[in-house]
Amino acid sequence: MAAICALLVASALVRVGGIGASQAFAKDSPAAHDPAPAAHGPDQGTQLAAMEAPVITDADILPLMEALKAREARIEKREEDMDVRMQALSLAEQEIDRKLKALEAAETSLRQTMTMASDAAEQDITQLTDVYARMKPKQAAQLFEQMDPNFASGFLARMKPDSAAAIMAGMEPEKAYLISVILAGRNAEVPKD
Repeated sequence: MAAICALLVASALVRVGGIGASQAFAKDSPAAHDPAPAAHGPDQGTQLAAMEAPVITDADILPLMEALKAREARIEKREEDMDVRMQALSLAEQEIDRKLKALEAAETSLRQTMTMASDAAEQDITQLTDVYARMKPKQAAQLFEQMDPNFASGFLARMKPDSAAAIMAGMEPEKAYLISVILAGRNAEVPKD
């Protein structure tokens, strides 16, 4: 921006200096003293038009320089604002990265905890199923009749068919039938495709 300003000022000075010099040469030339300028040819009219061109003074250049300086100040201010915004964006990006890493670590930890809890629950259910399967069928049947049919069907589905059959044989027919219906319909809603 400063280079452009300098070029404009230099151009203005050359013009001002050029016009002043051409006027000085015109005053010293014999044509300047000639009372009949039209008699010297068509180039004389062009020279007169060039001599009559307005002279650019420092007062004319000053508003242009001030406008250029004001524009340069606005551009510098915008650049500073952009730098501040870029710094803010960089800080926000770092914070997002930090939070994302913390979230990923928490997700991994939660997944591990859920896997442990699921494994522990599976072990407990397997153990309890083994306990029911080892009980005398008549005693187990009494317990299963007290359970919710959905809950009871879950245990019976995990047992060996012989153990489950012995327990269901000792149950009241209505309860055994309800559990059978639940067991038969467990996979009915699974997609076939």
